[in-house]
Amino acid sequence: MIRRRMPLFSMLIAALATALGLSGPAEGGTETRTWPEIVAAAKGQTVYWNAWGGDERINAYIAWVGDQVRERYDVTLVHVKLADTADAVSRVLAERAAGKKEGGSVDLIWINGENFAAMKQQHLLYGPFTQVLPNFHLVDFADKPSTLVDFTVPTDGLEAPWGMAKLNFLYDTARVTETPGSIPALLDWAKAHPGRFTYPAPPNFIGSTFLKQVLTELATDPAVLQKPAPDDAQFEAVTARLWSYLDALHPQLWRGGDAFPASNPAQRQMLDDGVVDMSLSFNPAEASSAIANNLLPDTVRTFVFDKGTIGNTHFVAIPFNANAAEGAMVVADFLMSPKAQAVKQNPEAWGDPTVLSMAKLDPGQRHLFESLPQGIATLPPDKLGPTLLEPHPTWMTRIEAEWQRRYAR
Repeated sequence: MIRRRMPLFSMLIAALATALGLSGPAEGGTETRTWPEIVAAAKGQTVYWNAWGGDERINAYIAWVGDQVRERYDVTLVHVKLADTADAVSRVLAERAAGKKEGGSVDLIWINGENFAAMKQQHLLYGPFTQVLPNFHLVDFADKPSTLVDFTVPTDGLEAPWGMAKLNFLYDTARVTETPGSIPALLDWAKAHPGRFTYPAPPNFIGSTFLKQVLTELATDPAVLQKPAPDDAQFEAVTARLWSYLDALHPQLWRGGDAFPASNPAQRQMLDDGVVDMSLSFNPAEASSAIANNLLPDTVRTFVFDKGTIGNTHFVAIPFNANAAEGAMVVADFLMSPKAQAVKQNPEAWGDPTVLSMAKLDPGQRHLFESLPQGIATLPPDKLGPTLLEPHPTWMTRIEAEWQRRYAR
C-alpha cells in the first residue's frame, strides 16, 4: 500500500524559519472583542478548514457541521481535505515567509501534537482566543487535563479542544479468542499468529501512536519521555528497546513487515476482509461506529492493554493570518457545543468522545449524551484502563524519521 511522505515537523519548520529570518513573533495578540461582536463579524464569511480527510464518517460529520454553522451563523465552511496536517502548517509558514500577514489561505486547522508545537514555537497561531468562546467554559479541564496541555505543551488559549482519543485495538471474535494484555504479550501473539497483525506506516498518526505505546511500555523510566528528546547518545539508549521490539515483531506481521497499510481506515478494511485479525484505533467507539455503518462485521469487539494505552485531545487552531478568523472562532465554538459534541459521540455517526464536563451541563444538555447508544463493541469507561501520557513532540519527530530510515521500503 502507498505510504505518505514524511510530514514537516518541528525541527524542519524551525530550521526553515531561522533560514528565512522568521524567528520573531507574528502579527496578532489576545482576542478582546465580545462574543456578539465576533458573531456579527463572522456573518457571510467563508472558513477554509484544513482537516484530515481520510475517513468518510468524519468527512460526513464535518459536512453536517457546515450545514449547522451556515444555518445558525451564515458562515460557509469549506473542508480542505488533507492527507497530512503538516501540509497546512507548511502553507502557513510559506505565506509568512512571503510577508502575507493577512488574507491567508488557511482559516482553521485540525491539529495537535508536533504540528501544534511547531506552529506555537514559530508564532504562527492566532490568539489566545479560546477565552471568548462561550462553550469553551463547558470543557472538562479537571478530569481531562489534556484539553489544556497538548503533548506536554500548554495550549495557552491558542487551540480549542473538540475531541478525545485513546489507543485501542479492534479484533474479530470469530477468529480471535484471547487478546494480549501488553506490548510484550502482543509480540507473543504475533509469533503464534504470523501474518495476522500489522499497523499503519508512520507518520500516519495511528502508526506513530503504536510506536509511542511500545516506547512507553518498554521504557526504563517513562518520565523521561515527558521532556524534550535528548542528544543522540541518550536518544539511542532510550529507544533501543523500541527498535529491538520492532525488529522482532516485523517478520511476524502481514507480508512479513515488507509493507504496511497507509492509514487506520485501510487497516480497518483489512480486518473486514479477513486479511488480518486486529486493527488499531484512537477512538474507543470506532468498532461500534464501524459496525453501525456496515464497515465491520458485528463479531468485532474492542480491547486495551492492562496497564493502559496512550491518550490525548485533538484541537482546532487558527493561523495568525487567517482570512476569516471570526468565522473560524464561530466554528470552533460550535464544535464544543453540547449539540455538536453529542452528535459526534454517537457511534452511528462518528463515535468520538466528548471534551465536555457533564457536571457543567444542564439536564437537557446531559440528556443528549445519556440517550446515546453505547454500541455493542464499545468498552464502558471503567474498562478502558488508565490513559498513558503522550511523549513530548520532539520524541515523535525523531522516532518517525528513524522508523523511515530503518523500515521504509
